[in-house]
Amino acid sequence: MLETPWQLQIVKRSLKKKEKLELIDKHLRVGPGERILDLGCAQGVLSYFMRQKGGRWVSTDLDLTNLLSSRVLLPDGLVQMGSPALPFRDDAFDQVVCLDYLEHVDADAETLAEVRRVLKPGGRFLLITPHDGGFFLLQKIRPAVGLKLEFYGHKREGYGLPNLRRMFREAGLRLTGHTTYSRFFTELLELILNALYVNFLSPKPQAKLRDGHIRPSTSDEFAAQKKAFGIYKIIYPVLWLASRLDTLLFFQRGYAIMVWGEKEEGHGHRA
Repeated sequence: MLETPWQLQIVKRSLKKKEKLELIDKHLRVGPGERILDLGCAQGVLSYFMRQKGGRWVSTDLDLTNLLSSRVLLPDGLVQMGSPALPFRDDAFDQVVCLDYLEHVDADAETLAEVRRVLKPGGRFLLITPHDGGFFLLQKIRPAVGLKLEFYGHKREGYGLPNLRRMFREAGLRLTGHTTYSRFFTELLELILNALYVNFLSPKPQAKLRDGHIRPSTSDEFAAQKKAFGIYKIIYPVLWLASRLDTLLFFQRGYAIMVWGEKEEGHGHRA
């Protein structure tokens, strides 16, 4: 019996990614035969589940190391890209999905302009990014426990909804809906786990990846943490129950935001 790919072993016991996948399943609709660009696939975990909804997918990333890791889950449609220019013709895709990517690039406004360029008229866009704002306590705590932005590969903490509305508008994209997820307890537990990995478990990274090194990023790094992961699997049910305390915080905005929208017609291309 073949072993479950290491990426799927991790996501099965990820507090935050499981919430993310539920939201993607709810809000990502894929029509028959649609051509979809997956912008920033990392190690292919989210891409693997999204592809099960149908459509014809092209998954991209800046890092060759990520694409090589993704091949276990994504046997085709993998393209290494640059930033901000995308290696695709105008009006090439019915939809662009951008998950945890925009905060990793310097030229975020230019990236959104490129998203508009490669979308067909009326094409749809779905984006997930960290949620930034003045009341997110844990964002202020992270540096104190050794979790600097560069360990996440982030160029900025994230984006607030007003900022995303403005950036969408300037790029020629119309934001039509939004939601947040990963409230305080989930985010706190993720912070603790990330801090333990970075400060005590992480070996010297094999490569500098655009999405950082807060977790194993290759099969070799995962294999090196086999014993630690075995312990984590045992305590995971307790952590999951603790994360459900977030249901008491239904009034609170989450530490991550999902927005979706579409290409606006009559908006000129940016220079």
